[in-house]
Amino acid sequence: MGRRLLVIAGPTAVGKTATALALARRVPLEVVSADSRQVYRGMDIATGKPTAEERAAVVHHLVDVADPHERYHAARFVAEAQEAIEGIRARGRLPVVVGGTGLYIRALLRGLDPGIAADPELRRELTGIAEREGRVALHARLARQAPAMARRLHPNDQVRVIRALELLHHGGPVATEQVRWQSPEHRDETILYVGLTMDRARLALRVRARVRAMVARGLLDEVRGLLARGYDESVTAMQGIGYREFARVARGVLDMAEAVRLMERDTLRYAKRQWTWFNREPDLHWMDVDAVGGAVGAAREVERMIDG
Repeated sequence: MGRRLLVIAGPTAVGKTATALALARRVPLEVVSADSRQVYRGMDIATGKPTAEERAAVVHHLVDVADPHERYHAARFVAEAQEAIEGIRARGRLPVVVGGTGLYIRALLRGLDPGIAADPELRRELTGIAEREGRVALHARLARQAPAMARRLHPNDQVRVIRALELLHHGGPVATEQVRWQSPEHRDETILYVGLTMDRARLALRVRARVRAMVARGLLDEVRGLLARGYDESVTAMQGIGYREFARVARGVLDMAEAVRLMERDTLRYAKRQWTWFNREPDLHWMDVDAVGGAVGAAREVERMIDG
């Protein structure tokens, strides 16, 4: 099979997992998940995590590898994904990276420049400000220096707020609100990068159906369980779509219908951002899932591309 790598990306709810599962019936493969939320244990429903049956049918790596209070980031993903990919190749199977977290996929394929080292003294100083004046004051400091970055971070996300201030202090890329990528290097592997897409109105219908299915599967109970274990809204993982809305339902400050509406709205906004991100990726081959006959048709087309 050689040193091949297949990447299946695209917006949420487009059918990436279904396509990978259909392809697994045609090609010996294992999946490496590229999803920044599916890494968290106990967060199964709103993350769209593969079911137990799907994971029994096809081996999935980098699912359930961190607890919700842990900070999972692109650098950790790259290290763990590379290890998983080499293991898959050693077993004579095709590694298939599947997911919608564009940052993770780009970091894996192109590599990030080494980050600025931690500054323990500055971190102690910033932590002291948070303890004395509150996390909101720390977030306000970031907002004064990098407004756009501050808007992307919740005031309670103290770890990331401190890291952003640390980068600003040392003139890191957050100061210009850009991520630095390494120059492309020769890779000793053949990469096939496929982006799944479909008509936007059709995707919107799928998103709405998916949200309602998540609620029916017991999303509220899952969120209540996370809150009972101490994972409240200050935990970064709990800021994910679905969890932040239903945490408010669990606390009695938001009704179910409004939570569903917000979840649908934010998922569609996220899908638009994913389209924008992946449209900028070089060497990505777009494939309309409906035009090729759904997940089975997409798998057939991907197999043809692999063989070609």
